[in-house]
Amino acid sequence: MTLSFFDQFMSPTYLGIPLIALALTLPWILFPTPSTRWLNNRLITLQGWFINRFTQQLLLPLNLGGHKWAVLLTSLMLFLITLNMLGLLPYTFTPTTQLSLNMGLAVPLWLATVIIGMRNQPTAALGHLLPEGTPVPLIPVLIIIETISLFIRPLALGVRLTANLTAGHLLIQLIATAAFVLLPMMPTVAILTSIVLFLLTLLEIAVAMIQAYVFVLLLSLYLQENV
Repeated sequence: MTLSFFDQFMSPTYLGIPLIALALTLPWILFPTPSTRWLNNRLITLQGWFINRFTQQLLLPLNLGGHKWAVLLTSLMLFLITLNMLGLLPYTFTPTTQLSLNMGLAVPLWLATVIIGMRNQPTAALGHLLPEGTPVPLIPVLIIIETISLFIRPLALGVRLTANLTAGHLLIQLIATAAFVLLPMMPTVAILTSIVLFLLTLLEIAVAMIQAYVFVLLLSLYLQENV
């Protein structure tokens, strides 16, 4: 059976049961749990320092009303980073390459920020649809454009994460296949290709972390507009 490059993005199944649920549960098992001791080990201390720094940076532009989202946004950030990083290991499946999963995360959270804005400050929330000082003939057109851009936000969140991770995985597979094919024919070119593959893998590790951060950062910016 001939396999295509896109087969790596198919959700694996075992006895007809999709294993994406296992892939989504695994990251929470890997995190070290804090202990009741006064002095923790280095791993828990590093984890706590990272979470504190990220939370402070994320909540810096938000007022006190948005600080209620600290646990949710920080947990989502750690969850996405772990899923993206585990997907770079050999013979693993990356759930965040599935647009359905990313949209399932983006749409409810974006909708929650919109509902909060409509409930707490409906005038200011609707005011974002019409910039101040707009000429009267352009008012209907701008309202339509701003409304479309508002509803495109969750789609942009999901597609951005899916496209970046999918493109990176495809590029890694293409270069790895080229290095494997060129090894018996042109060993020097294969070695150079392997070096490029190693550098690309380092780049994909950075992309996996950055895309998770961008996803949560954009959600915090949407929250800032409505809180």
